[in-house]
This record gives sequence, structure tokens and C-alpha cells, in this order.
Amino acid sequence: MLKRKVFKQLESWVEHKDKKCLVLQGARQTGKTYAIERFAESRYDEMIEINFKQTPSATDIFSGDLTVENMVMALRFRFPDKKIEPSKTLIFLDEIQECEEAITSLKFWAIDNRYDVIASGSLLGIDYKRASSYPVGYVDYLNMYGLDFEEFLWSVGISEDMISTLHGYIDTRTKIPDSIHKKMMEYYRYYIATGGMPEVVQKYFDTKDFREVDRVQRNLLQGYQYDIAHYAVAEEKVKAEKCYLSLSKQLLDKENHKFQYKEIEKGARAQKYYSSIEWLLRADMIHLCRIVTDVRYDLDDYARDDFFRAYTTDLSLLVAMKDFSLKQHIVENTLDGNSKGGIYECAIADALHKKGFPLYFYKNETAKKELDFIIQVDGNVVPIEVKSGKEKATSLISTMKKNLNISYAYKFIDGNIGVSEDGIITLPLYMATFI
Repeated sequence: MLKRKVFKQLESWVEHKDKKCLVLQGARQTGKTYAIERFAESRYDEMIEINFKQTPSATDIFSGDLTVENMVMALRFRFPDKKIEPSKTLIFLDEIQECEEAITSLKFWAIDNRYDVIASGSLLGIDYKRASSYPVGYVDYLNMYGLDFEEFLWSVGISEDMISTLHGYIDTRTKIPDSIHKKMMEYYRYYIATGGMPEVVQKYFDTKDFREVDRVQRNLLQGYQYDIAHYAVAEEKVKAEKCYLSLSKQLLDKENHKFQYKEIEKGARAQKYYSSIEWLLRADMIHLCRIVTDVRYDLDDYARDDFFRAYTTDLSLLVAMKDFSLKQHIVENTLDGNSKGGIYECAIADALHKKGFPLYFYKNETAKKELDFIIQVDGNVVPIEVKSGKEKATSLISTMKKNLNISYAYKFIDGNIGVSEDGIITLPLYMATFI
């Protein structure tokens, strides 16, 4: 069983919920259903699970008056072997986007507050069938992603104590012993080649065969393409798929990782394709890193919506867009050129996104200055550069000298820990998961 951080978050929701249902959001195949089922096994006497895509007839439960008494009665008729007792039964409404009335019912479950109700589904941001939204004020939201590198390490067998030791090296800014650092970089390259989608990770641990890993990744990518074809409106289907499949070219084949419409097709313009980017964003298939015109708080005030980088929501999908040899080069550490810098940048973006950070970057063509990422921590701006080698971070140094209100910055490298006098904290690439 893959250990996931979401288990603690689900436990926290049960302990602190205040007349609210929970909606677990996230891209398809990130393990939402699996996590809820395992959580229910450990926390409740029983679980009522309804998958509206698998069992469309279950929508009848919500076709009448949406009182809790009526819904519980309908559930008891449908599941005669279940007791459905308050506080002892978890009601899990999966693929809830397929039943508008079930979405509406969340308000009444929350007001009643006797039963714990969790809803989940894919493409929850795509209102392709309904005009209504989730009941505001009666629902808590929890985002779930593929495995991050720390969860991958748990799966490898790295203990919590060992991970605490890694945290300690960051806190004390001391060099990691070479034997540990070398092993961690090896694990990190395996993680990048595998990605964080649970089915892919499980296949890697079951077989240790990257050909099998590749097969699962490509199946998942085809599933995402199917979702575009099935759920996007007619005028977006082809455009959204083209945008999505261009990401490997945008991020790995060229030095400038800004999303360029000309990489989709010759002469393409934002006017034609930006709505497709919006669709992919709402569908949890991509996340964006927007450019800012100044490196100061609040970054959102300086962000532009028309100048961005677009990343897949998990590395599993990105590497599946390329030839199998990409995984081989990642694992054997033989990448060079744009691909090496691009894949490490994507890995850092993936780590920061899974930690919940909105992402920004800065670029000044005149001053020839570029910051790969900028995040905000407790109201403070934190610039970040990613180096595939050990080259000097000139833009980061310049930023720290010019912006005295910025107290520290991160430089992630294929190397060990170090701290400069100008407040730049140098960390190994894999440490992005722990900041």
C-alpha cells in the first residue's frame, strides 16, 4: 500500500469539520478513490460508495426530495446489508460530476451534520453538464496530486527518521554526506523518470522494469487525451489536445520555456488557442507559472496572464510524451543540453506545485536577467533558480543585491548544500520537496 500524505489531511477534516462535506479535487488517476477507501477502512465501521459513472442508476437516490431522511432511506433500500449509522458510516460519492442532484445534496448533508460525506471526481472544474456549482459555505475542498518525492521515498523504504535527518541538513545548512547525497540523487532520478502517478509508481516497485513503467505512463496519457475528446466542447477538442501534447516540446526541446503558440502549429496565435489553455487548466491537466513585471510582494499584482509557462500536473504525463530513451537518459544521468535543464526545471515546478505554491517567474530581456521561479512564503518573496550543473546564478545574485527586502533565495543544483553571504541557499535538486 502506498503511503500518502492525504491520509493525515482526511483525518484532520474528520476531527475539525464544522457542518461541512469534503470535496477531494485533483486530476484523474492521482489516487483519490484509493485514498478514500483506505481511509474509510481505518476510520469507519462501514462505507457506502457510489460511483456515478460506473452506476448511473444510482442517480435515482437523489431524484426525489433531498432531505437526509429520504436519502438515507433510499441508500438503505439500495444497500440492504449496510446499517448506515451516523458517525460510523462514511458516504462516498465518487465521480459526483455525473450527478447534479448529488452535488446539490451536499448542502443538506452538511446542515444535518450526522453523516460524514466525501465527494470526489475528475474534471470537477469543467461544467460540461451543469449550471450549478458546489454549495458555497457547506463544503471543504482538498486538493490531491500524484506522489511527491517524499512519498516516493516512503515507498522505497526510507523511514521518517531518515527524512527528518535530511530536514536537519537544511536547517543547519550543513553538507550532506556524499554517500547519502549520491543515493538520494539516484532515487530522485528514478522518481523523475517514473513520475508521481500512483499506478506508475506501483508498477515500478512491482517490476523494476522501466518498459512496464513506460507502458502504464502511455496508457494514462491516452486516458487524458480521451478525457479531452469526451468532455471538451466540440470547438476545443482538437485545440486542447494539440496544446497539451505540445508541452514536451515547449519544456524540453527549446531553451526558452515560455509557452509559445507557434510550437502548436505554424502561425498559431493566442486568440485561437488561449481558451484551450483555460480548459486544460480547469480540467487539472496543467498548471501555469506566470511572468511578473517586478520581484516584490504581492506577486499577483505584477503577474501577466498572457505570458506564462505551462506544466503537466505530474511528471508521469510529461515523460510519456517523449521517446522511451528520455527515461533511460534520466536514470543513467546522461542528459545534456536543453533536455537536462528542462527536465530539472519541470521537476522543481512539480515539487512546488504539489506543495501548493502559486508559481511565478521573472524575465528581463534588456538586462538579460531571468529567475526560474518565484514563490511567496508568509508574505515574503522567495526567488528560485534551477541549475542542471554548478554554474553561477548571476540573476539570483543581482536580484538579492538590488532587492534588500528579500531575505533569502534558493538555488537548486545537481550538487550539495551551501550558503553564500548574499542569502542564497544552495540545495540539491531533491530538497525542493522539503523546503
